[in-house]
Amino acid sequence: MDVTVLMENTALEGCGLAVEHGLSLYIRYRGQELLLDAGSSGHFADNAQALGVDLSTVETAVLSHGHYDHADGLRRFFQINSRAKVYMRPGAAGGYFAMDPGRPRYIGIHRDILEQSRDRFVSVEGPCALMEGAWLIPDTVRDPAFAGRADNLAYQRGKDDFIPDDYRHEQSLVLEGERGLAVFNSCSHTGIVNIVRGVLDQFPGRKVYAVVGGFHMFSKGETGMNCPPDHVYQVAAALEELGVEEVYTGHCTGGPALALLQERFGPGCRALSTGQVLEL
Repeated sequence: MDVTVLMENTALEGCGLAVEHGLSLYIRYRGQELLLDAGSSGHFADNAQALGVDLSTVETAVLSHGHYDHADGLRRFFQINSRAKVYMRPGAAGGYFAMDPGRPRYIGIHRDILEQSRDRFVSVEGPCALMEGAWLIPDTVRDPAFAGRADNLAYQRGKDDFIPDDYRHEQSLVLEGERGLAVFNSCSHTGIVNIVRGVLDQFPGRKVYAVVGGFHMFSKGETGMNCPPDHVYQVAAALEELGVEEVYTGHCTGGPALALLQERFGPGCRALSTGQVLEL
């Protein structure tokens, strides 16, 4: 399989491609074309054109979870592609907010996308087989030692009723490769170690050799991280113990956490960047 990064917070030096707070991956797998997420605007499609990727021929799209920085580019995708269904978790269309100081900020999917393209979305409980060798797996393991540390994300249950987001709208795309399983989880809100453990529970005796996506360790605070350095080291060590050989991370991971992951995990941990092509 090969993966082209159509959108990420950063770009390869000198590539001239757009960047934004968002993520979008184009995946060629066993003769099929898949899109995982579409960034927060239509710029991923401009990058696709510059990279020679024809989005009109994508057969299947996956939405990792119900946040705008992964979903709002679907508005542009639907203009280009008239056939691909978008597979998402139940609840992904819910009211999700960041509890910023002063007032909550809406970070869910913008309603016009859902209302104008209802026939393009498919809600799946999971685990769900997309095609031979490809599955959608919900987050099932909730070990607090490896849980994500974002504490400002919420679900709106009523007009003025906000509760902590439990991320049941999040899912992983799992692809079978020659060396085992590759796990794609765009933000890993429940913790990437928990996510890998959950995938291994679904596939007893199998190996997860690669993980791709954000780890949601970034913060706007002084350290640039929402967790202490020891937690980052523990995540890297646990991934190694689980047999993971390759880590490709970015978007919501943040530079400081990425540096610590690379320090502990070694050369097998690499940054994601717009314009990159991964061979997995």
